[in-house]
Amino acid sequence: MKRLSILIFGFALAASAFAAQPLLAPTELQLKLADPQVRVIDIRDAASYGGNHIPGAVNAPYATWRGPATNPGELPPLSKLTELVQGLGLTPASHAVVVSSGADATDFGATARVYWTLKVLGLKELSVLNGGVKAWSQAGLALNNAPVKVSASRFEPKLDSSLIATKEEVTQRVKSGDSVLIDARPVAFFNGETRAPAAKEAGTLPGAVNLQHDKWFAPGSSTFVSTDQARLIAASSPINPAKETVSFCNTGHWASTNWFAMSEVLGQKNVKLYAGSMVEWSQDAGLPMANAPSRGKQLLQDAKMWVDKAFK
Repeated sequence: MKRLSILIFGFALAASAFAAQPLLAPTELQLKLADPQVRVIDIRDAASYGGNHIPGAVNAPYATWRGPATNPGELPPLSKLTELVQGLGLTPASHAVVVSSGADATDFGATARVYWTLKVLGLKELSVLNGGVKAWSQAGLALNNAPVKVSASRFEPKLDSSLIATKEEVTQRVKSGDSVLIDARPVAFFNGETRAPAAKEAGTLPGAVNLQHDKWFAPGSSTFVSTDQARLIAASSPINPAKETVSFCNTGHWASTNWFAMSEVLGQKNVKLYAGSMVEWSQDAGLPMANAPSRGKQLLQDAKMWVDKAFK
């Protein structure tokens, strides 16, 4: 009980600094649509967006926010991100609301990753539509397929490095052992039983703990739990708001959900996202790995992945 009280007090102090709510229910977003500063960003693919979308929403598919195929988690160049946010008409005065399909907990990771990227670029008024387009539709709210055009802005963002954990920083944190390294992946990845296609080796960061990204949702949904429920989840997890924290996964997707939970919902100030995550880490042969499988098991993993790809 004492641990829970400390967690709640620490999170509440930090959370009080937020202006926009990090999570909006469909009805809450509906009430804001008339505000010219609110910009709804639909990150579904162009075909899904073209079929129907929230009135006034602009389209910026998730793939446009991601890195190259060799490591999709890599943060794109600032020049590319600048062009993207300018095309969406975003300025520091904008309240950007990120919307995805609402299919499942993994889908939520896309909204969290875009939200994180926008915050890295210096935007402060940010929200996610809780439950995505699916929740909007289930609430009986209107969708349309009307074309949406916005005027480009001249916003010149600068990267906020306080939110970014680089490979070099993570290397030092692994060596010092003074931080909480939270692996957001399913346990099979954490235990080194499987790996992402772009990763060179299975395993996790030395000293890491596992907090699977889908712990924050109502079962079988992409609806993020209430703040009170999130505090209870945090209290029974490896989260420690007193320590510097790095959230990671395979490519900074699932990890964005844990970052969002800690930083935005619970208000923890000392948490960063390692965007490159285990794909970047494993591609550097000189870096240590925990839970790495034996050579024989690695070969079996490689063979299974080859078969899955060949007969997909």
